[in-house]
Amino acid sequence: MIIDPIGDLLTRIRNGQMRRTAKVNSPNSRLRVRLLDVLQEEGFIRGYAEVEVKGHKELEIELKYHEGEPVIRELKRISTPGRRVYSSVSDLKPHRQGLGVSILSTPKGLMTDTTAKEKNVGGEVLCQVF
Repeated sequence: MIIDPIGDLLTRIRNGQMRRTAKVNSPNSRLRVRLLDVLQEEGFIRGYAEVEVKGHKELEIELKYHEGEPVIRELKRISTPGRRVYSSVSDLKPHRQGLGVSILSTPKGLMTDTTAKEKNVGGEVLCQVF
């Protein structure tokens, strides 16, 4: 049983990049799919596909590298099951002088901090990617 599915997904991506693997697998869930959609839109991963492994659906995530180095330099979980972190629109600040993004869970779905500012919504800060 996985207590923190988002933390598990981020750790799998980090571990795959440290080993320089092309793909990593993760259990399937709607929240993970939405998070991967945001990472793909922002250009941090190549893509993902749903595959069936031993009767269970999994996500096969294609990691992205540039000149042999991982595109994601830092992947940090902000809000955890034991400590939830929320942010209003006025409190959203650029991450790494605008080079990184924060991913938020808002009433309008998962989105980056810049999209949340455009739509004027706040929410739970799930992670930061740089």
